[in-house]
Amino acid sequence: MTYAFTDSITMLRRNLRHTLRYPSMTIGTLALPMMMLLLFTYAFGGALEAGIGGGAYIDYITPGIILVAATSGAVPIAVAVCVDMTEGIANRFRTMAIARTSVLTGHVLANILLTLASIAIVMVVAVAIGFRPTAGPLEWLAAIGLLALLTFGLTWLSAAMGVTAKNPEAASNAPTPLLFLPLLGSAIVPTDTMPAAVRVFAEYQPFTPITETLRGLLMGSEIGNSWIFALGWCVLLAAGGYMWARAAYDRTPSR
Repeated sequence: MTYAFTDSITMLRRNLRHTLRYPSMTIGTLALPMMMLLLFTYAFGGALEAGIGGGAYIDYITPGIILVAATSGAVPIAVAVCVDMTEGIANRFRTMAIARTSVLTGHVLANILLTLASIAIVMVVAVAIGFRPTAGPLEWLAAIGLLALLTFGLTWLSAAMGVTAKNPEAASNAPTPLLFLPLLGSAIVPTDTMPAAVRVFAEYQPFTPITETLRGLLMGSEIGNSWIFALGWCVLLAAGGYMWARAAYDRTPSR
Protein backbone atom coordinates (compact mmCIF):
# COMPACT_ATOMS: atom_id res chain seq x y z
CA MET A 1 0.00 0.00 0.00
CA THR A 2 2.89 2.36 0.72
CA TYR A 3 4.40 1.79 -2.73
CA ALA A 4 1.00 2.16 -4.37
CA PHE A 5 0.47 5.49 -2.59
CA THR A 6 3.95 6.77 -3.50
CA ASP A 7 3.59 5.71 -7.14
CA SER A 8 0.15 7.31 -7.35
CA ILE A 9 1.54 10.61 -6.06
CA THR A 10 4.31 10.41 -8.67
CA MET A 11 1.71 9.86 -11.40
CA LEU A 12 -0.34 12.72 -9.97
CA ARG A 13 2.66 15.02 -10.25
CA ARG A 14 3.20 13.85 -13.84
CA ASN A 15 -0.38 14.60 -14.83
CA LEU A 16 -0.41 17.98 -13.13
CA ARG A 17 2.65 18.92 -15.14
CA HIS A 18 0.81 17.85 -18.29
CA THR A 19 -2.06 20.21 -17.45
CA LEU A 20 0.43 23.07 -17.29
CA ARG A 21 2.18 21.97 -20.47
CA TYR A 22 -1.10 21.85 -22.45
CA PRO A 23 -3.07 24.78 -21.02
CA SER A 24 -5.82 25.14 -23.64
CA MET A 25 -7.92 22.20 -22.41
CA THR A 26 -7.24 23.13 -18.78
CA ILE A 27 -8.37 26.72 -19.30
CA GLY A 28 -11.47 25.52 -21.15
CA THR A 29 -12.35 23.16 -18.30
CA LEU A 30 -12.02 25.94 -15.74
CA ALA A 31 -13.67 28.71 -17.75
CA LEU A 32 -16.64 27.04 -19.49
CA PRO A 33 -18.91 26.60 -16.43
CA MET A 34 -18.18 30.15 -15.27
CA MET A 35 -19.05 31.50 -18.72
CA MET A 36 -22.29 29.49 -18.74
CA LEU A 37 -23.19 30.95 -15.35
CA LEU A 38 -22.67 34.49 -16.61
CA LEU A 39 -24.49 33.78 -19.88
CA PHE A 40 -27.61 32.29 -18.32
CA THR A 41 -27.72 34.84 -15.52
CA TYR A 42 -27.29 38.01 -17.55
CA ALA A 43 -28.46 37.06 -21.05
CA PHE A 44 -31.36 34.70 -20.29
CA GLY A 45 -32.00 35.20 -16.57
CA GLY A 46 -34.64 37.90 -17.02
CA ALA A 47 -36.75 35.67 -19.25
CA LEU A 48 -36.20 32.47 -17.28
CA GLU A 49 -36.78 33.94 -13.82
CA ALA A 50 -40.53 33.95 -14.34
CA GLY A 51 -40.55 30.17 -14.65
CA ILE A 52 -38.88 29.33 -11.33
CA GLY A 53 -41.77 30.34 -9.11
CA GLY A 54 -40.19 33.27 -7.29
CA GLY A 55 -36.76 34.12 -5.95
CA ALA A 56 -33.62 35.35 -7.65
CA TYR A 57 -32.61 33.36 -10.72
CA ILE A 58 -28.95 33.35 -9.65
CA ASP A 59 -29.96 31.38 -6.53
CA TYR A 60 -31.80 28.85 -8.67
CA ILE A 61 -29.24 28.32 -11.39
CA THR A 62 -26.00 28.26 -9.38
CA PRO A 63 -26.44 24.68 -8.03
CA GLY A 64 -27.12 23.51 -11.59
CA ILE A 65 -24.01 25.20 -12.97
CA ILE A 66 -21.99 23.72 -10.11
CA LEU A 67 -23.00 20.30 -11.45
CA VAL A 68 -21.97 21.39 -14.94
CA ALA A 69 -18.59 22.21 -13.42
CA ALA A 70 -18.51 18.74 -11.85
CA THR A 71 -18.85 17.21 -15.32
CA SER A 72 -16.34 19.57 -16.94
CA GLY A 73 -13.36 17.28 -16.33
CA ALA A 74 -14.89 14.32 -18.15
CA VAL A 75 -13.38 15.07 -21.56
CA PRO A 76 -9.83 15.97 -20.40
CA ILE A 77 -9.31 12.78 -18.42
CA ALA A 78 -10.76 10.58 -21.17
CA VAL A 79 -8.38 12.13 -23.69
CA ALA A 80 -5.37 11.97 -21.34
CA VAL A 81 -5.93 8.31 -20.50
CA CYS A 82 -6.48 7.41 -24.16
CA VAL A 83 -3.26 9.16 -25.18
CA ASP A 84 -1.34 7.06 -22.63
CA MET A 85 -3.01 3.90 -23.92
CA THR A 86 -2.45 4.58 -27.62
CA GLU A 87 0.97 6.25 -27.73
CA GLY A 88 3.00 3.57 -25.96
CA ILE A 89 3.61 5.06 -22.54
CA ALA A 90 1.21 2.59 -20.91
CA ASN A 91 3.31 -0.25 -22.38
CA ARG A 92 6.35 1.24 -20.75
CA PHE A 93 4.60 1.62 -17.41
CA ARG A 94 3.58 -2.04 -17.51
CA THR A 95 7.24 -3.08 -17.69
CA MET A 96 8.31 -0.87 -14.77
CA ALA A 97 8.35 -1.78 -11.09
CA ILE A 98 5.44 0.47 -10.17
CA ALA A 99 2.02 -0.23 -8.73
CA ARG A 100 -0.33 -1.12 -11.58
CA THR A 101 -3.14 0.89 -10.01
CA SER A 102 -1.08 4.08 -9.86
CA VAL A 103 -1.38 4.94 -13.58
CA LEU A 104 -5.14 5.46 -13.55
CA THR A 105 -5.13 6.73 -9.97
CA GLY A 106 -2.74 9.53 -10.92
CA HIS A 107 -5.03 10.58 -13.77
CA VAL A 108 -8.08 10.47 -11.50
CA LEU A 109 -6.49 12.50 -8.69
CA ALA A 110 -5.26 15.18 -11.09
CA ASN A 111 -8.66 15.44 -12.74
CA ILE A 112 -10.49 15.63 -9.42
CA LEU A 113 -8.28 18.56 -8.39
CA LEU A 114 -8.97 20.28 -11.73
CA THR A 115 -12.72 19.70 -11.39
CA LEU A 116 -12.82 20.96 -7.81
CA ALA A 117 -10.99 24.09 -8.96
CA SER A 118 -13.69 24.60 -11.62
CA ILE A 119 -16.41 24.21 -8.96
CA ALA A 120 -14.63 26.70 -6.69
CA ILE A 121 -14.40 29.26 -9.51
CA VAL A 122 -18.13 28.93 -10.17
CA MET A 123 -18.89 29.42 -6.48
CA VAL A 124 -16.69 32.52 -6.19
CA VAL A 125 -18.15 34.11 -9.33
CA ALA A 126 -21.71 33.23 -8.26
CA VAL A 127 -21.27 34.87 -4.86
CA ALA A 128 -19.72 37.91 -6.53
CA ILE A 129 -22.78 38.41 -8.77
CA GLY A 130 -25.40 37.85 -6.08
CA PHE A 131 -25.68 34.18 -5.08
CA ARG A 132 -26.59 34.00 -1.40
CA PRO A 133 -26.71 30.43 -0.01
CA THR A 134 -28.47 29.89 3.30
CA ALA A 135 -26.74 26.60 4.18
CA GLY A 136 -25.41 25.97 7.67
CA PRO A 137 -22.23 24.00 8.48
CA LEU A 138 -23.92 20.59 8.25
CA GLU A 139 -25.58 21.43 4.95
CA TRP A 140 -22.26 22.64 3.54
CA LEU A 141 -20.55 19.42 4.61
CA ALA A 142 -23.31 17.37 3.01
CA ALA A 143 -23.12 19.41 -0.21
CA ILE A 144 -19.32 19.06 -0.38
CA GLY A 145 -19.57 15.32 0.25
CA LEU A 146 -22.18 14.92 -2.50
CA LEU A 147 -20.06 16.87 -4.99
CA ALA A 148 -16.92 14.94 -4.06
CA LEU A 149 -18.66 11.59 -4.53
CA LEU A 150 -20.17 12.69 -7.84
CA THR A 151 -16.83 14.00 -9.11
CA PHE A 152 -15.12 10.77 -8.06
CA GLY A 153 -17.67 8.69 -9.94
CA LEU A 154 -17.70 10.79 -13.10
CA THR A 155 -13.90 10.86 -13.18
CA TRP A 156 -13.56 7.07 -12.99
CA LEU A 157 -16.34 6.63 -15.56
CA SER A 158 -14.59 9.00 -17.96
CA ALA A 159 -11.26 7.28 -17.32
CA ALA A 160 -12.87 3.98 -18.34
CA MET A 161 -14.08 5.61 -21.56
CA GLY A 162 -10.53 6.74 -22.22
CA VAL A 163 -9.13 3.25 -21.67
CA THR A 164 -11.59 1.67 -24.10
CA ALA A 165 -11.51 4.40 -26.78
CA LYS A 166 -9.64 3.58 -29.98
CA ASN A 167 -8.13 7.04 -30.39
CA PRO A 168 -8.12 10.45 -28.65
CA GLU A 169 -10.81 11.79 -30.99
CA ALA A 170 -13.19 9.02 -29.94
CA ALA A 171 -12.20 9.58 -26.31
CA SER A 172 -13.13 13.25 -26.53
CA ASN A 173 -16.59 12.38 -27.89
CA ALA A 174 -17.50 9.53 -25.54
CA PRO A 175 -18.08 11.56 -22.33
CA THR A 176 -19.73 14.52 -24.10
CA PRO A 177 -23.30 13.47 -23.14
CA LEU A 178 -22.30 13.83 -19.48
CA LEU A 179 -21.79 17.55 -20.06
CA PHE A 180 -25.38 18.03 -21.25
CA LEU A 181 -27.24 15.85 -18.76
CA PRO A 182 -27.39 18.54 -16.03
CA LEU A 183 -28.86 20.97 -18.58
CA LEU A 184 -31.53 18.41 -19.53
CA GLY A 185 -32.65 18.19 -15.92
CA SER A 186 -33.71 20.88 -13.48
CA ALA A 187 -30.45 22.84 -13.61
CA ILE A 188 -31.74 25.71 -15.77
CA VAL A 189 -35.53 25.61 -15.34
CA PRO A 190 -37.97 23.41 -13.36
CA THR A 191 -38.88 20.19 -15.14
CA ASP A 192 -42.61 20.97 -14.97
CA THR A 193 -42.09 23.75 -17.55
CA MET A 194 -40.88 21.25 -20.18
CA PRO A 195 -42.91 19.37 -22.81
CA ALA A 196 -44.24 16.01 -21.62
CA ALA A 197 -41.70 13.74 -23.35
CA VAL A 198 -38.74 15.88 -22.30
CA ARG A 199 -40.13 16.20 -18.77
CA VAL A 200 -40.29 12.42 -18.31
CA PHE A 201 -36.64 12.07 -19.32
CA ALA A 202 -35.58 15.07 -17.21
CA GLU A 203 -37.31 13.80 -14.08
CA TYR A 204 -35.80 10.31 -14.22
CA GLN A 205 -32.26 10.98 -15.36
CA PRO A 206 -29.47 10.93 -12.71
CA PHE A 207 -28.70 14.64 -12.48
CA THR A 208 -32.18 15.90 -11.59
CA PRO A 209 -32.28 14.41 -8.05
CA ILE A 210 -28.64 15.43 -7.58
CA THR A 211 -29.48 19.00 -8.63
CA GLU A 212 -32.53 19.15 -6.37
CA THR A 213 -30.57 17.77 -3.43
CA LEU A 214 -27.71 20.22 -3.90
CA ARG A 215 -30.14 23.12 -4.35
CA GLY A 216 -32.01 22.10 -1.21
CA LEU A 217 -28.80 21.87 0.82
CA LEU A 218 -27.49 25.25 -0.33
CA MET A 219 -30.74 27.21 -0.47
CA GLY A 220 -32.93 25.48 2.11
CA SER A 221 -35.58 24.39 -0.39
CA GLU A 222 -37.56 21.15 -0.12
CA ILE A 223 -35.48 18.04 -0.84
CA GLY A 224 -38.01 15.27 -0.16
CA ASN A 225 -36.65 11.87 -1.16
CA SER A 226 -34.37 13.31 -3.83
CA TRP A 227 -31.35 12.76 -1.59
CA ILE A 228 -31.91 9.00 -1.66
CA PHE A 229 -31.83 8.87 -5.45
CA ALA A 230 -28.96 11.38 -5.59
CA LEU A 231 -26.83 9.32 -3.23
CA GLY A 232 -27.76 6.11 -5.03
CA TRP A 233 -26.79 7.49 -8.44
CA CYS A 234 -23.49 8.84 -7.10
CA VAL A 235 -22.59 5.51 -5.50
CA LEU A 236 -23.57 3.65 -8.68
CA LEU A 237 -21.45 5.96 -10.84
CA ALA A 238 -18.50 5.71 -8.47
CA ALA A 239 -18.59 1.92 -8.09
CA GLY A 240 -19.42 1.22 -11.73
CA GLY A 241 -16.87 3.67 -13.11
CA TYR A 242 -14.09 2.41 -10.86
CA MET A 243 -14.68 -1.28 -11.61
CA TRP A 244 -15.05 -0.67 -15.35
CA ALA A 245 -11.88 1.40 -15.53
CA ARG A 246 -9.80 -1.06 -13.52
CA ALA A 247 -11.10 -4.08 -15.42
CA ALA A 248 -10.58 -2.43 -18.81
CA TYR A 249 -7.05 -1.33 -17.94
CA ASP A 250 -6.07 -4.75 -16.62
CA ARG A 251 -7.63 -6.53 -19.60
CA THR A 252 -6.81 -4.25 -22.53
CA PRO A 253 -3.26 -4.27 -23.89
CA SER A 254 -1.86 -0.89 -24.85
CA ARG A 255 -2.42 -0.05 -28.50
